[in-house]
Amino acid sequence: MTSLTWNDLPAHPVRWWGLPSLVAMRRDYLAFVAAQRPLGDFAGHRLFNERAVDLFSPELVREAMVDHADALIRWERGPEVFEGLMGKSVLVTEGDTWQRQRRMLMQAFTPKRVAGYAALMTEAAATGLDAVRPGEVAMDALFSHLTMDVISRTLFSAPIGTDTAAAARAVQVLSETALAEMFWPVTLPDWLPLPGKAAKRHAERLLHGLLRRHIDSRRSDDASRGDLLGMLLALRDEATGEALSPQEVYDQCMVSFQAGHETSATALLWWSWLLATHPDVQQRVRAEVDAVLQGRVPTADDATALPWLSATLKEAMRLYPPVAALLTRRLTRDITLAGVHLPARTLVRVTPWLLHRDPRWWPEEPLAFKPERFLGDAAHAIPRGAYIPFGLGPRVCLGQHFAVLEMTLIAALLLQRFELAAAGDAPVPRMAVTLRPEAPLRLRLTARRAA
Repeated sequence: MTSLTWNDLPAHPVRWWGLPSLVAMRRDYLAFVAAQRPLGDFAGHRLFNERAVDLFSPELVREAMVDHADALIRWERGPEVFEGLMGKSVLVTEGDTWQRQRRMLMQAFTPKRVAGYAALMTEAAATGLDAVRPGEVAMDALFSHLTMDVISRTLFSAPIGTDTAAAARAVQVLSETALAEMFWPVTLPDWLPLPGKAAKRHAERLLHGLLRRHIDSRRSDDASRGDLLGMLLALRDEATGEALSPQEVYDQCMVSFQAGHETSATALLWWSWLLATHPDVQQRVRAEVDAVLQGRVPTADDATALPWLSATLKEAMRLYPPVAALLTRRLTRDITLAGVHLPARTLVRVTPWLLHRDPRWWPEEPLAFKPERFLGDAAHAIPRGAYIPFGLGPRVCLGQHFAVLEMTLIAALLLQRFELAAAGDAPVPRMAVTLRPEAPLRLRLTARRAA
Protein backbone atom coordinates (compact mmCIF):
# COMPACT_ATOMS: atom_id res chain seq x y z
CA MET A 1 0.00 0.00 0.00
CA THR A 2 1.38 3.41 -0.96
CA SER A 3 1.62 5.82 1.96
CA LEU A 4 0.38 9.37 1.82
CA THR A 5 2.88 12.17 1.30
CA TRP A 6 3.35 15.67 2.67
CA ASN A 7 1.43 16.98 -0.35
CA ASP A 8 -1.66 15.07 0.84
CA LEU A 9 -1.81 16.88 4.18
CA PRO A 10 -4.44 19.57 4.68
CA ALA A 11 -2.93 23.03 4.40
CA HIS A 12 -3.96 26.64 3.96
CA PRO A 13 -3.35 28.14 0.50
CA VAL A 14 0.06 29.76 0.14
CA ARG A 15 0.20 33.36 -1.04
CA TRP A 16 3.30 35.30 -2.00
CA TRP A 17 5.54 32.28 -1.27
CA GLY A 18 4.42 32.37 2.37
CA LEU A 19 5.44 35.94 3.20
CA PRO A 20 2.06 36.73 4.89
CA SER A 21 2.61 33.66 7.09
CA LEU A 22 6.00 34.96 8.18
CA VAL A 23 4.45 38.32 9.07
CA ALA A 24 1.69 36.57 11.05
CA MET A 25 4.23 34.41 12.90
CA ARG A 26 6.25 37.46 13.91
CA ARG A 27 3.15 39.34 15.05
CA ASP A 28 1.55 36.54 17.12
CA TYR A 29 3.08 33.09 16.82
CA LEU A 30 0.51 31.32 19.00
CA ALA A 31 -2.39 32.78 17.03
CA PHE A 32 -0.70 31.73 13.80
CA VAL A 33 -0.33 28.10 14.94
CA ALA A 34 -3.87 28.10 16.38
CA ALA A 35 -5.10 28.94 12.88
CA GLN A 36 -3.51 25.68 11.69
CA ARG A 37 -5.43 23.64 14.26
CA PRO A 38 -8.80 23.53 12.36
CA LEU A 39 -6.99 21.69 9.55
CA GLY A 40 -6.71 18.59 11.77
CA ASP A 41 -4.16 16.87 14.00
CA PHE A 42 -1.63 16.61 11.17
CA ALA A 43 -1.41 19.82 9.15
CA GLY A 44 0.99 20.97 6.47
CA HIS A 45 2.44 24.40 5.89
CA ARG A 46 4.83 25.85 3.33
CA LEU A 47 7.02 28.87 3.98
CA PHE A 48 9.17 29.87 1.01
CA ASN A 49 11.11 26.66 0.20
CA GLU A 50 10.44 25.02 3.58
CA ARG A 51 7.98 22.21 4.22
CA ALA A 52 6.57 22.08 7.76
CA VAL A 53 4.04 20.03 9.68
CA ASP A 54 2.13 20.91 12.85
CA LEU A 55 1.24 18.07 15.21
CA PHE A 56 -1.79 18.51 17.46
CA SER A 57 -2.37 15.12 19.09
CA PRO A 58 -0.41 13.39 21.88
CA GLU A 59 -0.04 10.24 19.77
CA LEU A 60 1.53 12.11 16.86
CA VAL A 61 3.75 14.13 19.17
CA ARG A 62 5.07 11.02 20.89
CA GLU A 63 5.56 9.16 17.63
CA ALA A 64 7.61 12.02 16.24
CA MET A 65 9.53 13.16 19.34
CA VAL A 66 10.16 9.75 20.90
CA ASP A 67 9.87 7.00 18.28
CA HIS A 68 11.67 9.04 15.61
CA ALA A 69 13.94 11.00 17.94
CA ASP A 70 17.05 9.75 16.13
CA ALA A 71 15.82 11.45 12.93
CA LEU A 72 15.30 14.85 14.52
CA ILE A 73 17.61 17.78 15.18
CA ARG A 74 16.72 21.25 16.37
CA TRP A 75 15.62 23.69 13.69
CA GLU A 76 18.87 25.42 12.79
CA ARG A 77 17.72 28.99 13.28
CA GLY A 78 16.88 28.43 16.94
CA PRO A 79 20.37 27.20 17.93
CA GLU A 80 21.99 29.92 15.82
CA VAL A 81 20.15 32.60 17.78
CA PHE A 82 20.63 30.99 21.20
CA GLU A 83 24.29 30.22 20.58
CA GLY A 84 24.88 33.91 20.11
CA LEU A 85 23.22 34.60 23.46
CA MET A 86 24.26 31.61 25.57
CA GLY A 87 27.20 29.94 23.81
CA LYS A 88 27.52 26.31 22.72
CA SER A 89 25.65 24.83 25.66
CA VAL A 90 23.65 21.62 25.78
CA LEU A 91 20.66 23.73 24.74
CA VAL A 92 21.97 24.12 21.18
CA THR A 93 24.57 21.46 20.40
CA GLU A 94 23.85 18.37 18.29
CA GLY A 95 25.32 14.97 17.54
CA ASP A 96 28.32 13.64 19.48
CA THR A 97 28.94 16.96 21.24
CA TRP A 98 25.37 17.10 22.55
CA GLN A 99 25.44 13.45 23.63
CA ARG A 100 28.69 13.98 25.54
CA GLN A 101 27.45 17.18 27.23
CA ARG A 102 24.09 15.65 28.07
CA ARG A 103 25.69 12.50 29.47
CA MET A 104 27.98 14.53 31.71
CA LEU A 105 25.45 17.13 32.83
CA MET A 106 22.87 14.53 33.81
CA GLN A 107 25.15 13.74 36.75
CA ALA A 108 24.61 17.27 38.12
CA PHE A 109 20.81 17.21 37.79
CA THR A 110 19.76 13.86 39.24
CA PRO A 111 16.93 14.09 41.80
CA LYS A 112 19.41 13.27 44.57
CA ARG A 113 21.82 16.02 43.50
CA VAL A 114 18.99 18.52 43.12
CA ALA A 115 17.69 17.70 46.61
CA GLY A 116 21.09 18.77 47.90
CA TYR A 117 20.42 22.29 46.61
CA ALA A 118 17.17 22.65 48.62
CA ALA A 119 18.77 24.51 51.55
CA LEU A 120 20.29 27.05 49.16
CA MET A 121 16.91 27.46 47.47
CA THR A 122 15.01 28.09 50.71
CA GLU A 123 17.73 30.41 52.01
CA ALA A 124 17.39 32.57 48.90
CA ALA A 125 13.60 32.49 48.90
CA ALA A 126 13.20 33.18 52.62
CA THR A 127 15.64 36.10 52.48
CA GLY A 128 13.80 37.63 49.54
CA LEU A 129 10.33 37.10 50.97
CA ASP A 130 11.29 38.49 54.37
CA ALA A 131 11.98 41.80 52.64
CA VAL A 132 8.52 41.98 51.01
CA ARG A 133 6.11 44.46 52.59
CA PRO A 134 2.34 43.82 52.48
CA GLY A 135 0.33 45.74 49.91
CA GLU A 136 0.43 45.82 46.12
CA VAL A 137 3.50 43.98 44.92
CA ALA A 138 5.05 43.74 41.46
CA MET A 139 5.12 39.96 41.17
CA ASP A 140 7.31 39.96 38.03
CA ALA A 141 10.10 41.68 39.92
CA LEU A 142 9.59 39.56 43.03
CA PHE A 143 9.77 36.18 41.30
CA SER A 144 12.64 37.29 39.06
CA HIS A 145 14.58 38.30 42.17
CA LEU A 146 13.78 35.07 44.03
CA THR A 147 14.58 32.68 41.19
CA MET A 148 17.67 34.65 40.14
CA ASP A 149 18.95 34.57 43.71
CA VAL A 150 18.23 30.82 43.83
CA ILE A 151 20.23 30.16 40.68
CA SER A 152 23.04 32.45 41.85
CA ARG A 153 23.35 30.65 45.18
CA THR A 154 23.07 27.17 43.67
CA LEU A 155 25.53 28.02 40.87
CA PHE A 156 28.06 30.08 42.79
CA SER A 157 27.26 29.81 46.53
CA ALA A 158 26.74 33.58 46.42
CA PRO A 159 23.60 35.73 46.59
CA ILE A 160 22.71 37.79 43.57
CA GLY A 161 22.94 40.98 45.60
CA THR A 162 22.06 44.29 44.00
CA ASP A 163 22.45 42.98 40.44
CA THR A 164 18.97 41.46 40.34
CA ALA A 165 16.86 44.15 38.70
CA ALA A 166 19.43 44.97 36.02
CA ALA A 167 20.13 41.28 35.34
CA ALA A 168 16.41 40.50 35.10
CA ARG A 169 15.92 43.34 32.61
CA ALA A 170 18.91 42.08 30.62
CA VAL A 171 17.45 38.57 30.43
CA GLN A 172 14.12 39.98 29.22
CA VAL A 173 15.86 42.08 26.56
CA LEU A 174 17.70 39.02 25.28
CA SER A 175 14.52 36.94 25.36
CA GLU A 176 12.64 39.51 23.28
CA THR A 177 15.62 39.81 20.94
CA ALA A 178 15.87 36.06 20.45
CA LEU A 179 12.24 35.71 19.37
CA ALA A 180 12.50 38.64 16.96
CA GLU A 181 15.71 37.33 15.38
CA MET A 182 14.36 33.82 15.01
CA PHE A 183 12.08 34.83 12.16
CA TRP A 184 14.89 36.36 10.12
CA PRO A 185 17.16 34.11 8.01
CA VAL A 186 20.32 35.65 9.54
CA THR A 187 21.25 37.72 12.56
CA LEU A 188 22.58 41.11 11.56
CA PRO A 189 25.79 42.20 13.33
CA ASP A 190 25.19 43.70 16.74
CA TRP A 191 27.42 46.70 15.97
CA LEU A 192 24.98 48.02 13.39
CA PRO A 193 23.03 51.13 14.49
CA LEU A 194 19.66 49.36 14.31
CA PRO A 195 16.71 49.44 16.76
CA GLY A 196 17.31 47.14 19.71
CA LYS A 197 21.00 46.49 19.00
CA ALA A 198 22.29 48.87 21.69
CA ALA A 199 19.99 47.32 24.30
CA LYS A 200 21.13 43.85 23.27
CA ARG A 201 24.82 44.79 23.55
CA HIS A 202 24.26 46.30 27.00
CA ALA A 203 22.34 43.23 28.19
CA GLU A 204 25.03 40.85 26.98
CA ARG A 205 27.82 42.88 28.59
CA LEU A 206 25.98 42.94 31.91
CA LEU A 207 25.28 39.20 32.05
CA HIS A 208 28.69 38.14 30.76
CA GLY A 209 30.38 40.43 33.27
CA LEU A 210 28.27 39.05 36.11
CA LEU A 211 29.10 35.43 35.29
CA ARG A 212 32.77 36.00 34.57
CA ARG A 213 33.29 37.61 37.97
CA HIS A 214 31.89 34.54 39.70
CA ILE A 215 33.70 31.98 37.54
CA ASP A 216 37.06 33.78 37.56
CA SER A 217 36.82 34.12 41.33
CA ARG A 218 36.21 30.39 41.66
CA ARG A 219 39.11 29.45 39.40
CA SER A 220 41.48 31.43 41.63
CA ASP A 221 39.98 29.89 44.78
CA ASP A 222 41.20 26.43 45.77
CA ALA A 223 38.21 25.85 48.06
CA SER A 224 35.90 23.03 46.99
CA ARG A 225 32.20 23.88 47.21
CA GLY A 226 29.12 21.78 46.76
CA ASP A 227 27.37 24.13 44.37
CA LEU A 228 26.53 23.66 40.70
CA LEU A 229 29.68 25.39 39.46
CA GLY A 230 31.72 23.04 41.63
CA MET A 231 29.86 20.13 40.09
CA LEU A 232 30.49 21.41 36.56
CA LEU A 233 34.22 21.81 37.25
CA ALA A 234 34.42 18.32 38.75
CA LEU A 235 32.40 16.50 36.06
CA ARG A 236 34.17 13.78 34.10
CA ASP A 237 32.88 11.86 31.11
CA GLU A 238 32.33 8.29 32.29
CA ALA A 239 33.38 7.00 28.88
CA THR A 240 36.60 9.00 28.43
CA GLY A 241 37.40 10.64 31.76
CA GLU A 242 37.41 14.00 29.98
CA ALA A 243 36.33 17.18 31.80
CA LEU A 244 34.23 20.00 30.41
CA SER A 245 36.40 22.62 28.74
CA PRO A 246 36.60 26.08 30.37
CA GLN A 247 34.36 27.45 27.61
CA GLU A 248 31.85 24.65 28.09
CA VAL A 249 31.71 25.36 31.83
CA TYR A 250 31.10 29.02 31.08
CA ASP A 251 28.40 28.27 28.49
CA GLN A 252 26.58 25.85 30.79
CA CYS A 253 26.64 28.47 33.56
CA MET A 254 25.22 31.05 31.15
CA VAL A 255 22.33 28.87 30.00
CA SER A 256 21.62 27.74 33.58
CA PHE A 257 21.56 31.35 34.76
CA GLN A 258 19.34 32.67 31.96
CA ALA A 259 16.98 29.78 31.26
CA GLY A 260 17.10 28.38 34.78
CA HIS A 261 15.63 31.45 36.42
CA GLU A 262 13.34 32.79 33.70
CA THR A 263 11.22 29.67 33.17
CA SER A 264 10.66 29.16 36.90
CA ALA A 265 9.86 32.85 37.46
CA THR A 266 7.37 32.76 34.59
CA ALA A 267 5.62 29.62 35.89
CA LEU A 268 5.37 31.09 39.40
CA LEU A 269 4.01 34.34 38.01
CA TRP A 270 1.04 32.64 36.35
CA TRP A 271 0.57 30.35 39.37
CA SER A 272 0.33 33.34 41.71
CA TRP A 273 -2.32 34.98 39.51
CA LEU A 274 -4.37 31.81 39.35
CA LEU A 275 -4.28 31.34 43.12
CA ALA A 276 -5.11 35.01 43.68
CA THR A 277 -8.23 34.66 41.52
CA HIS A 278 -9.28 31.29 42.97
CA PRO A 279 -9.45 31.91 46.73
CA ASP A 280 -11.06 28.53 47.45
CA VAL A 281 -8.11 26.72 45.87
CA GLN A 282 -5.67 29.05 47.60
CA GLN A 283 -7.24 28.32 50.98
CA ARG A 284 -7.04 24.57 50.42
CA VAL A 285 -3.39 24.72 49.38
CA ARG A 286 -2.50 27.00 52.27
CA ALA A 287 -4.18 24.61 54.71
CA GLU A 288 -2.09 21.76 53.28
CA VAL A 289 1.12 23.79 53.62
CA ASP A 290 0.26 24.73 57.21
CA ALA A 291 -0.61 21.16 58.18
CA VAL A 292 2.50 19.60 56.66
CA LEU A 293 5.10 22.22 57.56
CA GLN A 294 3.74 23.51 60.88
CA GLY A 295 5.47 26.83 60.24
CA ARG A 296 8.94 25.44 59.55
CA VAL A 297 11.05 25.93 56.43
CA PRO A 298 10.25 23.29 53.79
CA THR A 299 12.85 20.74 52.70
CA ALA A 300 13.27 18.58 49.62
CA ASP A 301 11.49 15.74 51.42
CA ASP A 302 8.38 17.90 51.85
CA ALA A 303 7.85 18.32 48.11
CA THR A 304 6.14 14.94 47.79
CA ALA A 305 4.01 15.60 50.91
CA LEU A 306 2.27 18.60 49.31
CA PRO A 307 0.12 17.06 46.55
CA TRP A 308 -2.34 19.97 46.29
CA LEU A 309 0.43 22.52 46.01
CA SER A 310 2.12 20.37 43.38
CA ALA A 311 -1.16 20.06 41.47
CA THR A 312 -1.67 23.84 41.38
CA LEU A 313 1.80 24.33 39.94
CA LYS A 314 1.20 21.65 37.30
CA GLU A 315 -2.16 23.12 36.37
CA ALA A 316 -0.61 26.59 36.07
CA MET A 317 2.00 25.18 33.68
CA ARG A 318 -0.77 23.45 31.74
CA LEU A 319 -2.70 26.65 31.18
CA TYR A 320 0.38 28.85 30.80
CA PRO A 321 3.36 26.69 29.82
CA PRO A 322 6.52 28.80 30.24
CA VAL A 323 7.78 27.52 26.88
CA ALA A 324 4.51 27.69 24.99
CA ALA A 325 5.80 26.95 21.50
CA LEU A 326 8.85 26.67 19.28
CA LEU A 327 9.56 23.01 19.92
CA THR A 328 10.62 22.87 16.28
CA ARG A 329 12.70 20.04 14.84
CA ARG A 330 14.11 19.21 11.40
CA LEU A 331 14.13 15.73 9.93
CA THR A 332 17.58 14.46 9.02
CA ARG A 333 16.13 11.60 6.97
CA ASP A 334 12.85 10.43 5.49
CA ILE A 335 10.35 8.97 7.96
CA THR A 336 6.79 7.72 7.90
CA LEU A 337 4.62 9.35 10.54
CA ALA A 338 1.08 8.07 11.05
CA GLY A 339 1.17 6.62 7.54
CA VAL A 340 2.43 9.84 5.94
CA HIS A 341 5.81 9.87 4.23
CA LEU A 342 7.77 12.95 5.25
CA PRO A 343 10.97 13.78 3.36
CA ALA A 344 14.23 14.73 5.01
CA ARG A 345 14.48 18.43 5.98
CA THR A 346 10.78 18.71 6.81
CA LEU A 347 10.20 20.92 9.86
CA VAL A 348 8.14 19.37 12.67
CA ARG A 349 6.38 21.82 15.01
CA VAL A 350 4.92 21.04 18.43
CA THR A 351 3.02 23.67 20.41
CA PRO A 352 2.38 22.89 24.11
CA TRP A 353 0.05 25.89 24.40
CA LEU A 354 -2.49 24.15 22.14
CA LEU A 355 -1.92 20.60 23.36
CA HIS A 356 -2.47 21.74 26.95
CA ARG A 357 -5.79 23.40 26.13
CA ASP A 358 -7.36 20.83 23.80
CA PRO A 359 -10.77 19.72 25.17
CA ARG A 360 -10.18 16.18 23.91
CA TRP A 361 -7.35 15.65 26.39
CA TRP A 362 -8.63 18.03 29.05
CA PRO A 363 -12.39 17.53 29.46
CA GLU A 364 -14.50 19.53 31.88
CA GLU A 365 -13.71 23.13 31.07
CA PRO A 366 -10.24 22.88 29.52
CA LEU A 367 -9.61 26.62 29.97
CA ALA A 368 -10.56 26.55 33.66
CA PHE A 369 -8.10 26.28 36.56
CA LYS A 370 -8.76 22.83 38.02
CA PRO A 371 -5.74 21.44 39.92
CA GLU A 372 -7.64 18.23 40.67
CA ARG A 373 -6.81 17.13 37.10
CA PHE A 374 -3.38 16.20 38.48
CA LEU A 375 -4.59 14.24 41.50
CA GLY A 376 -5.53 10.57 41.86
CA ASP A 377 -7.22 8.73 39.01
CA ALA A 378 -7.62 11.91 36.96
CA ALA A 379 -3.84 12.29 36.74
CA HIS A 380 -3.45 8.73 35.47
CA ALA A 381 -6.03 9.38 32.75
CA ILE A 382 -4.00 12.18 31.13
CA PRO A 383 -2.76 10.88 27.74
CA ARG A 384 1.00 10.64 27.45
CA GLY A 385 2.19 13.54 25.33
CA ALA A 386 -0.75 15.80 26.21
CA TYR A 387 1.20 17.56 28.98
CA ILE A 388 4.76 18.54 28.09
CA PRO A 389 5.81 21.70 30.00
CA PHE A 390 9.42 20.47 30.02
CA GLY A 391 9.45 19.04 26.52
CA LEU A 392 9.51 15.41 25.43
CA GLY A 393 11.95 12.81 24.22
CA PRO A 394 15.75 12.76 24.57
CA ARG A 395 15.90 16.56 24.78
CA VAL A 396 13.50 16.84 27.70
CA CYS A 397 14.65 19.65 29.99
CA LEU A 398 17.67 18.63 32.07
CA GLY A 399 16.69 21.01 34.82
CA GLN A 400 13.10 19.89 35.32
CA HIS A 401 13.73 18.33 38.77
CA PHE A 402 15.54 21.52 39.80
CA ALA A 403 12.69 23.72 38.54
CA VAL A 404 9.93 21.67 40.18
CA LEU A 405 11.67 21.62 43.56
CA GLU A 406 12.53 25.32 43.35
CA MET A 407 8.96 26.32 42.50
CA THR A 408 7.48 24.10 45.20
CA LEU A 409 9.73 25.51 47.93
CA ILE A 410 9.20 29.15 46.87
CA ALA A 411 5.43 28.67 46.61
CA ALA A 412 5.23 27.05 50.06
CA LEU A 413 7.25 29.85 51.65
CA LEU A 414 5.10 32.50 49.96
CA LEU A 415 1.86 30.91 51.18
CA GLN A 416 3.21 30.65 54.72
CA ARG A 417 3.67 34.42 54.77
CA PHE A 418 0.94 35.96 52.62
CA GLU A 419 -2.58 35.76 51.29
CA LEU A 420 -2.81 36.64 47.59
CA ALA A 421 -5.51 38.74 45.93
CA ALA A 422 -5.87 40.28 42.47
CA ALA A 423 -5.03 43.97 42.15
CA GLY A 424 -5.90 44.61 38.52
CA ASP A 425 -7.25 43.21 35.28
CA ALA A 426 -6.47 39.71 34.06
CA PRO A 427 -3.01 39.53 32.48
CA VAL A 428 -2.75 39.03 28.72
CA PRO A 429 -0.24 36.34 27.66
CA ARG A 430 2.54 37.48 25.37
CA MET A 431 5.15 35.12 24.00
CA ALA A 432 8.83 35.98 23.85
CA VAL A 433 10.97 32.92 24.47
CA THR A 434 8.83 32.36 27.56
CA LEU A 435 5.14 33.14 27.95
CA ARG A 436 4.85 36.22 30.16
CA PRO A 437 2.07 38.73 30.89
CA GLU A 438 2.02 41.63 28.44
CA ALA A 439 1.97 44.16 31.30
CA PRO A 440 3.56 43.87 34.76
CA LEU A 441 1.48 41.73 37.11
CA ARG A 442 0.63 43.21 40.50
CA LEU A 443 -1.07 41.36 43.35
CA ARG A 444 -2.20 42.49 46.77
CA LEU A 445 -0.32 40.57 49.46
CA THR A 446 -1.72 40.45 53.00
CA ALA A 447 0.62 39.30 55.75
CA ARG A 448 -0.52 36.20 57.62
CA ARG A 449 2.01 36.61 60.42
CA ALA A 450 5.18 38.51 61.21
CA ALA A 451 7.96 37.49 58.84
